[in-house]
Amino acid sequence: MTAQRALVVAADMLTPYGAGADALWTGLLSGRTAISGVTRFSTQAFQSSSAGCVDGLSYHQGESLALQMLRRLFSRTQGAIPTNASLLLATTKGEIDILEQAVLTGGNDPAESGLGRLARKTADLAGLTGEVLVLSAACASASAATARAAAMVRSGRSDCVLVAACDGVTEFVYAGFSSLMALDPHGARPFDRGRKGLTVGEAAAYALIMSEDRARREGRPVLGEIAGWGMSDDANHMTGPSRTSEGLVLAIKKALQSAGAAGEEIGCISAHGTGTVYNDAMEMGAFRAVFGPQPLPIYSVKGGIGHTMGAAGLVEIITALRALAEATVPPTVNLREPDHDAEGWVSSVAHPLVGKRAALVTNAGFSGINTAVIVRAEARG
Repeated sequence: MTAQRALVVAADMLTPYGAGADALWTGLLSGRTAISGVTRFSTQAFQSSSAGCVDGLSYHQGESLALQMLRRLFSRTQGAIPTNASLLLATTKGEIDILEQAVLTGGNDPAESGLGRLARKTADLAGLTGEVLVLSAACASASAATARAAAMVRSGRSDCVLVAACDGVTEFVYAGFSSLMALDPHGARPFDRGRKGLTVGEAAAYALIMSEDRARREGRPVLGEIAGWGMSDDANHMTGPSRTSEGLVLAIKKALQSAGAAGEEIGCISAHGTGTVYNDAMEMGAFRAVFGPQPLPIYSVKGGIGHTMGAAGLVEIITALRALAEATVPPTVNLREPDHDAEGWVSSVAHPLVGKRAALVTNAGFSGINTAVIVRAEARG
């Protein structure tokens, strides 16, 4: 049986820039950051007072942040998602604010914060009756879930998979990164010489991935293809990446092989680009090892919206598809002076992407996990 192409036929997101992929794209191109001061809990004891928060969410008042974002997200689908789609939910902490309340006030059932329960709620919001799975792989959760969805389609296990991803800015998450001394007090500056750490952000996103046969049969518009993927774990440290980049190098090479692509086909790279000293250096080492010394356009969205944790990879995959469609490499927001290793690779302004139909999206997470996903634009006929 011929392997099916895994096509993205619908996608949407909710980020600190607002509702929709258009809001994120416009925000990035403007060079304006959506990172601002945290008001939903006190940051007095923490390393920073800023985050990328979605407007209008209620904290510790009824529904969790994650569920509020997912509810807004799926209120916009208007019947675009088939009820028999399989669901893959990607998240790191899910409804951790429910557990926070249980610990602080004793007013909630801690079991309500389980990821499986959030997955079932997500299926209900999307109106799904198919299988439901949770994939939690630290900050590579969404890209790993997208890779699995594409593998399910390519292998014929499913002809329609919905990937949903979400994580919120909660005090528990914020305190954790602050205790690691991982937060930049002034906002994340990916690949900048003066970077000092990440900024926590929140988002929800979904992508509907279909087999080519079903997409054509249903007359679906095609946003692009999940063409290849690779995963690895460098097993270097519980939180820190390997400084020799071998894990990400392996993941990228696996992705190129999976896509049947040569390095020359990649037009730009959506990097994990957290703004921490070691992550950005590790990624640059990997990119140089795989693609050589000639600069290839790289960008990170995290200076604009912060690190959205389990949702990051999906937000970035959707944005990479938009970059290919617009033939434009977006800027790295908050970039002031590129680090020596990144000079010529990153830019604070947008620039054209000419003659290339593929992009690479990389993510990394605690425990040393690395993911690489290659997306392709549809040929214009």
